[in-house]
This record gives sequence, C-alpha cells and structure tokens, in this order.
Amino acid sequence: MVAVMLAASPGIRVSFDDQRVHEYDGDAGTISVLPANSERKVTWSSTCEKVIVTMPPQRLLELSAHEFGAGRAVLQPPPFGLIDLRALHLAEMLKAELAREVPSKIYIESLITIFGVHIVRNYTGADSLPPRRKSGGGLSNRSAERVRELLESRFASKITVGELAAVSGLSPRHFIQAFTKTFGESPHRYVLRLRLNFAEELLVESVLSIAEIAHLSGFSDQSHLTVTMSKHRNRTPRQVKQQR
Repeated sequence: MVAVMLAASPGIRVSFDDQRVHEYDGDAGTISVLPANSERKVTWSSTCEKVIVTMPPQRLLELSAHEFGAGRAVLQPPPFGLIDLRALHLAEMLKAELAREVPSKIYIESLITIFGVHIVRNYTGADSLPPRRKSGGGLSNRSAERVRELLESRFASKITVGELAAVSGLSPRHFIQAFTKTFGESPHRYVLRLRLNFAEELLVESVLSIAEIAHLSGFSDQSHLTVTMSKHRNRTPRQVKQQR
C-alpha cells in the first residue's frame, strides 16, 4: 500500500509492532510505503487528504521483472516525512479522474500502472543524484535536490530558467552553467529527457491516444511529440506503442 498526501497535515503519529512511535508533520507530497504482511497504526491530529494505492505483491513482481529483469522485489520504505513530487503529480491526476462524473476505468488503471512503475524504480533501490564533479561551479547538493524535485513535478508544464535559478539563488546565466556541471546536460535537455521518458512510459503502459500522451507529457501536440522523439530517440511514438 502506498499513500500520498494531497495537503499538509501536521502531527502524524505512526507505530509498528515494536510499539515505537514516530511523529512527524506531513506536507503535500509526503509518501509512505507499506509492504505486504506489515501492520502499523496511524493517528492524525487534523483532517488528512490523501490518495491510497494498493497493489498485489504479484503485480509488484511483474513490474519489477519488466523493469529490471528480476523476479523478486524488496520494497524499501522511505524515511518518515519524505516528499515525492512525482508521486504527488500522479496522485493528483488520479484524484482528478476519480472526481469526474464518469471516470475512465482504463485511464485509472493506466495511471496506477505508471504509479507502480515509479514505486518499483524508486523504492526497491536508491535513485541518487548524479555524482558531483570535482571541479567547482556546480550546484550545492541541497540546491540540486530542490531543482530536481521541481523539474520532476512540473516537467509537463511550462517552467522558466528564471524560476529554476531563483530556487538556487543564482542568476539565470550562472544557474545554467552550474546546472550543466552538476547534471551533465543543460536544463532544456534535462526537461526534454523527462518528457520523453514519461511519454514512453504512457505509450507502453497505457491505452491513451498519442495525442493525449503528447498533452500529458508537455508537448504542444502529437506532431511535436513525434518530431522530438524521432530526433532524440530515433523512433516514433507509434513505433514505441507497437512494441507493447
């Protein structure tokens, strides 16, 4: 079971079989992962709004085999209070669809599959920041983490270099240089890679149309996605979809 908080909720208390009590304040995007056959008790001091996704262990193993070629997956629950902005983005999409007068079952199942892939990729192993280069001029670890979280949560929408630079406390020109030294590519290429990765996930895991996937991934239309993917991935969205 995975829970993602949609709004802040202070004073959360969690206890497990060993009776130890952990207390923390939850912000929007706070994620908790509970492996199968585990028990815990949770109490809240205020109203809590969240999305909960449950997944049978066998489905988790299937996703793990698809991602890593491994027939087993050991979940590694994150620390208490960890904020996962990508999970928050997917949870908000789930909430929006469930709130529709006639929700699309296929669309919901697709989002849950993508959510499951995200959990397998990030909570059955560490996905750390790219290693810092020894030469100076890069972003600090804290700034790099903030920038990465912002990009991963908003890659599908318009975001300016000025906004990213403000997070790091740098001028736009110095930010581009520092970002490139830290991540090994420019902000534009980084965002483009996130959008193409997300589009490929949807093409493989969902039954959405290519036009819908282009919109959800941050491209202006289907033609924009096709041209960009052909240039940078040497294949078209239709070819990716046919490989399902």
